[in-house]
Amino acid sequence: MQLDELIAKVRRLPAFRQQEVLDFVTFLEERYGGAEQDDQADWSDQQFHTLSVEQAMRGLEDEPDLYTEDDLKERWP
Repeated sequence: MQLDELIAKVRRLPAFRQQEVLDFVTFLEERYGGAEQDDQADWSDQQFHTLSVEQAMRGLEDEPDLYTEDDLKERWP
C-alpha cells in the first residue's frame, strides 16, 4: 500500500477513528521502534498498564454526564 493511499483512507474516516489509527501507530512505534525488528519486544508491566488504562478510558470524555454534583449530596428527609 502506498503512503498516499493510506493517507487518503485515513482522511475519509471520522475524527474519532482517525484518533484510533494514530493511537495504533503510536503503539507500533513504542513496541517496535522506528525500524523493523526481527524479535518482538517483551512488554514491561508499565507498558501493559499504560496501554490498558488508555484503552479502558478511551471515549469516556465523549459520554454524557449521567449524574450531577447534586446527586452526590446525601439528602435527609
